[in-house]
Amino acid sequence: MVDWNLAVATATRLVRPGPEVSRDEARAVVAELREHARTSERHVREFTRMIEEGAAVHDTPVLVVDRAGWVKANVAGFRELLQPLLGKMQDRRAGAPGGAVLGAVGGKVTGVELGMLLSFLASRVLGQYETFAPVSRDLPGSAGGGRLLLVAPNIVHVERELEVNPHDFRLWVCLHEETHRTQFTAVPWLRDHLEGEIQTFLGATEVDPMTVLERIREAAQSFAGARPDAERGDEGRSFVELVQTPEQREVLGRLTAVMSLLEGHADFVMDGVGPQVVPSVAEIREKFQQRRASGAGRLDAALRKLLGLDAKLRQYRDGERFVRAVVGQVGMDGFNRVWTSPNTLPTKAEIAQPADWVARVHRKGSEESEER
Repeated sequence: MVDWNLAVATATRLVRPGPEVSRDEARAVVAELREHARTSERHVREFTRMIEEGAAVHDTPVLVVDRAGWVKANVAGFRELLQPLLGKMQDRRAGAPGGAVLGAVGGKVTGVELGMLLSFLASRVLGQYETFAPVSRDLPGSAGGGRLLLVAPNIVHVERELEVNPHDFRLWVCLHEETHRTQFTAVPWLRDHLEGEIQTFLGATEVDPMTVLERIREAAQSFAGARPDAERGDEGRSFVELVQTPEQREVLGRLTAVMSLLEGHADFVMDGVGPQVVPSVAEIREKFQQRRASGAGRLDAALRKLLGLDAKLRQYRDGERFVRAVVGQVGMDGFNRVWTSPNTLPTKAEIAQPADWVARVHRKGSEESEER
């Protein structure tokens, strides 16, 4: 169904070259990022109080990679995560006339398309906690439990573009990404919960080609203004959202709430720790926010809309507002009840109304204490 090797080859061939640095400069950047990752771990744990001092946790590796390394890591992650869905689609195609030939051709087409998408993203991601990392010979150090990737050339590119202190910026980025690493190492059930939601989402995918084509045609017509979808609010959806089933949209709502929480929490921690350890944090934050808001050229903006990446920007903003409001109302320890179980995660509606989450989770906890 997907020629994964072709996806890697295509992305590696198409990805933009990174900024010009000497061999010595590259080594220095890698060493500094590794050191900042270690430093950030202590800062994040002290600020969030998610991990008690001396508590045993399953640490995951930190890898500093280039753009090609990021591509390989994500292809491996996609392959692991999509395996159940692709197996189902493969079984459906195997019973159709000419299924083997269609599979071979379709796999190469899909591989090229995936490679083109990854080449677009590979020059934009500064760091990523790869939650579903499989064992990889190309990227050692993972045992299938997640790993933190820091994309060195992209970090250097952005720090130069913003004209900020490079040492401060590298630490600032590491604080955000280390927060994600802490979230998953401190909350053992979080990875399995996310994987379960994603598999439910994928399980609801239409595998009948004619049904998929019809949904794509309807989505294309909507974007072209061929029917009055504005009355239903479809003009605010991405292409990806428009080809989803109703069940998938319900799951996506829950996933959006979780991702908003995780991203907003990372931004909140980054801003909370930053003033104590990053001297130029105010300048970095202001310039980076301007960069987020402005985006790039028209093509970049169109791709962001098509893929739904503009939704990720809203996740940072809405999630950070949720965390800030809850911490302001019940303190950090009160906020940390969010990590108790899947039932204490905020809903999409509660992300927008933090007081509703506080009332639900803290009132319930108080009532249970009174009963005991």
